[in-house]
Amino acid sequence: MTTLATPLVHSTGTGHRVTLARSRHAPEVARRIAARWLSARGVPPGPASDVLLVVSELVTNTLRHTSGTCTLTLTVHATTVGITVTDTSTRIPSMRSNPAANEDSGRGLALLCGMGARLSVTPAPWGKAVEATLDLGGEAPHDLAG
Repeated sequence: MTTLATPLVHSTGTGHRVTLARSRHAPEVARRIAARWLSARGVPPGPASDVLLVVSELVTNTLRHTSGTCTLTLTVHATTVGITVTDTSTRIPSMRSNPAANEDSGRGLALLCGMGARLSVTPAPWGKAVEATLDLGGEAPHDLAG
């Protein structure tokens, strides 16, 4: 079996970072990695499924719009989860307000905002970082509570 994620770059109690190989399987690998990490942190199932949707969308965007690898970073704080995907493209994504009905792309970032994700993009000389922050509905993960 071929693994599609490179070795772990950095992991702490509140953060996890992994570089994903450029592959059509990268979104699936990213979701599996994120699901295990969120479960280990005690993130409730409802917010965790929202995080997995964000992870999938941001990693898929790197496959569609860039040519290099991407790095997924997950962080958990008292009542939020941060998802950051860095890539090698300096092109800043834009949110399209009304893509045509027959277009098969252009809705993802608007969907993420509609579900409450706070998005930001940080340009860098090597590419960019797209970050989404999601609230956990006021529930702290069990390993951060107390």
